[in-house]
Amino acid sequence: MTPADAQAILQDYFAPWVQQLGLRVEEVGERHALVRLPWSDDLAREGGGLSGQAMMAAADTATVVAISSARGGFVPMTTVQQSTTFQRPVVGKDVMIDVRITKLGRTLAFSEITLTVAGGDETVARAATVYAILG
Repeated sequence: MTPADAQAILQDYFAPWVQQLGLRVEEVGERHALVRLPWSDDLAREGGGLSGQAMMAAADTATVVAISSARGGFVPMTTVQQSTTFQRPVVGKDVMIDVRITKLGRTLAFSEITLTVAGGDETVARAATVYAILG
């Protein structure tokens, strides 16, 4: 799967509000995806920081890209569990979402996700997801 293939998944299978996040697939691999969440004032909360809800939705969506890449294409799937820990605020910068699939089974997939500010190496949030693979 190429980044363009993965970008098409975002366009073809996600609700309009998810598409409005403007996610851009930068890289995909066998059990990996790197997705950019562009900064937008529309995603900022009171005080100017990027909202946690936007970062959680982006991490969840990027996981679909990583699982699809690992399986060689999109299949129906759904989030079973997501846990997110926020470590520092993000103001005025894009966020890079690095998804690593830690276990890919027939019916379940597990991932670890690290969110960093674009161009930096400081972690702004970490997440873990479990997905049920339906198809």
